[in-house]
Amino acid sequence: MDTVPTSVIVVGAGPVGLATALLLRARGLAVTVLEAAAEHAPRPGSRAIFLHRQSLATLAAADPVLGAGLVGSGLVWGARHTSYAGREVHHRTYTPPPADRAPFSSLPQPVMEELLRDACRRAGAELRWQTPVAGVTASSGGVRVGTPDGVLRAAYAVGCDGARSAVRRAIGVRLHGPRSPHAFLVLDLADDPGHPLPQERAFHYLDPRMAGRNVLTVPFRGGLRVDVQCRPDDDPDALGGAAADWLPGLLPDGHACSVTWSSHYRFQQVVADRLTDAYGRVLLAGEAGHLFAPFGARGLNSGIADAAAATDALATGDVSGYARARHRAALLNRRAAGRALAHLTAPTPWHRAAQRLAAAAAPRSDRAGRWLDAAPYGPRDAGIPGSRY
Repeated sequence: MDTVPTSVIVVGAGPVGLATALLLRARGLAVTVLEAAAEHAPRPGSRAIFLHRQSLATLAAADPVLGAGLVGSGLVWGARHTSYAGREVHHRTYTPPPADRAPFSSLPQPVMEELLRDACRRAGAELRWQTPVAGVTASSGGVRVGTPDGVLRAAYAVGCDGARSAVRRAIGVRLHGPRSPHAFLVLDLADDPGHPLPQERAFHYLDPRMAGRNVLTVPFRGGLRVDVQCRPDDDPDALGGAAADWLPGLLPDGHACSVTWSSHYRFQQVVADRLTDAYGRVLLAGEAGHLFAPFGARGLNSGIADAAAATDALATGDVSGYARARHRAALLNRRAAGRALAHLTAPTPWHRAAQRLAAAAAPRSDRAGRWLDAAPYGPRDAGIPGSRY
């Protein structure tokens, strides 16, 4: 196979694919990104909104302009609030640090992708839109990727093409793991300049304003994410359709309650049986290789960690090391997300009793309040040494 030794085809121009391309270019590798959709195809909803410190640092190291843009276009909220059955059990406020030491950035995924596209162009990555992948063939000498315009050849390919990954199917890899039976309703609300939304993350156990459902609200630049845990007998479509009736009770008086996006999910907790093909020429990253419940923002941030590890692997030739380390990280993240999901759904009397006891103790015990505040997002030490993700 006639290939350029340092050439890489990245499939998928979402955040993980674009991050992979940028990091590869920073190491001097030639990169072509293939994306099935048009560049300016509508991308409704804020979707993945939360970049952690390590992800910001990884991207800023490759392109400082990008790093500044991700922080400047995002929001670093300055408070966390947790309540149980309408009573506050934890509240923390803090002064956000300077932009160059931001602990995170909360911004809509479409904005994130636009900034990443600009960074990839500055770095010299080739972006090909409306180019779906029809097949991937690997050998000891490289890869062939079929497209409507013909076959492309490269030394390596990285599949960053999401949950329905064509690359994953092409190399015969399957995802394994459970699917949660619990539905979650997610809405984006536009901010109202006349009645600004509070810039704090809030979690409400058994929220009386929502007839005892759990409710999470997370601000991002320009809006607010509202996440409602549905009951087993809820119709998520009907609950979302009735949002105009119940949303005003969750927001400051007089807020416009403008819903810009609504969706609902039953989260998968699946990991690929392997993250490379048999020849070590095709790598899987992000949701092409794993899907988690989103608690703790593990999906996007583990994908950025995958991108960094894949770049190291292709720059050094240690593809088997990538497969081992990131598969281990994926399993740890799945376990952590599973613990958060179990906490939220409280499937046993023990889970429910632990939450009630902690809520009762919170006025006298900071530890109990901190546990109730942190547990919905899962353990913070998932992933590989030196990285939470």
